[in-house]
Amino acid sequence: MNRILTVIIAFILIFALTAALFPDFFSKETCTYEEASKRWAKGNFVTVEGKKIHYLEKGNGSPLIMIHGFLYHTVMWQKNIDALAEKFKVYAIDLWGFGYSERLGKMDYSFALYGKQVKGFMDALNIKQATLLGQSMGGGISVYVAAHYPEMVDRLILVAPAVIPYPDTLIGKIYKLPYVGEFLNAIPGDALMTNKLKAIWFYDQGKVTDEYAKEVLQPLCIKGSHDSLMFILRNVLKEPFVEKEANQLARLNKPILIIHGREDKAIPLNRAITLQKLWKGSKLAIFEKAGHSPHEEHPEKFNKLALDFLSERE
Repeated sequence: MNRILTVIIAFILIFALTAALFPDFFSKETCTYEEASKRWAKGNFVTVEGKKIHYLEKGNGSPLIMIHGFLYHTVMWQKNIDALAEKFKVYAIDLWGFGYSERLGKMDYSFALYGKQVKGFMDALNIKQATLLGQSMGGGISVYVAAHYPEMVDRLILVAPAVIPYPDTLIGKIYKLPYVGEFLNAIPGDALMTNKLKAIWFYDQGKVTDEYAKEVLQPLCIKGSHDSLMFILRNVLKEPFVEKEANQLARLNKPILIIHGREDKAIPLNRAITLQKLWKGSKLAIFEKAGHSPHEEHPEKFNKLALDFLSERE
């Protein structure tokens, strides 16, 4: 057994060294940012601090900004935008490093950077105040923005939010190992990443069709994508997340709705329960037979719940 493990580790190290010496030979990053944006981006662009942000815009009314989680982009909200846009002005943004927003130097990514991105986006479009709707890492970013720029945030909808520390999944632990994530990312084809979507994000794996996975993973062809992913996974999505900001938010008394799938394998349900207790007056809705993306697995239920919450007036 030890001999097999040694061989596997040696193979990974040799592969990683070879990939480092000949990156273009192994890379699945086959397009430039400009090429991919021109070909596949469906929305508009705005420049903040010299860096482009891709976003979708629809509807009229009070502003609602949707912030996706790790790996994803605006495609995450495709089953929710139309319904929410019937009553609100909806903006769905791609975070820097994801989707069709620009890639940065990998050392630049942080919750603070993304907080500045959201604020800068709002300033650029002259949005004085908005509701933030964030999933997973996007939920953590939403909390960061609400804590640091409270006058800009009306209320929050947080879907399986990455806010306080939680245990890594086995897949997450493996990907974070030195060189291993790079090795796995270089394996030809999208089967491995598609299976990751099925295993982590969805309770009903049948919802992850080949067409869906292709749309989610398409932007990873952009040069710099995998470096961004690995840096964020190892250096941003770790303790303390935005625990300090969560405590600050507890003193601001903003309306907050938390939505969590009971079968979420990425972030345990007990983290949402802890947050609901921390934020007095917040609401927690638990979706049965739902994983890390309950808004995608049960869009009609989610859309109604979100609209009801957004329509409340104190």
